[in-house]
Amino acid sequence: MNYRRSERVGDLIKEEIASMVLHGAIKDPRIGFVTLTRVDLTPDLKEAKVYFSQIGSAADKEKSAQGLNSASGFVRRALAKSLDLRHIPKITFLFDDSLEYAERIERVIREMKEGGGQ
Repeated sequence: MNYRRSERVGDLIKEEIASMVLHGAIKDPRIGFVTLTRVDLTPDLKEAKVYFSQIGSAADKEKSAQGLNSASGFVRRALAKSLDLRHIPKITFLFDDSLEYAERIERVIREMKEGGGQ
């Protein structure tokens, strides 16, 4: 049951932070056009890893990660106001490279199919 709770709380946190990013509540100019992909919470709900993806160079992704992490205190305070939780988790933003990895795998498979058909 605890696992399901952390999953539900993670989904709520993801929605709230996505809303902040979308509506410009986080005003750091380093943050580019990011998409939140998932939130991993510890079972005790004290720490949250918020994963994001972004199209752009490695430098752009690093700048966005720095901007998001510098805004983590603001994000925690905003979450405390909007969510009814006893403890608001410590938030760390990390770049999620799983989408890029999946795209590379798909490209390799497609190239193998195209090359194998000749």
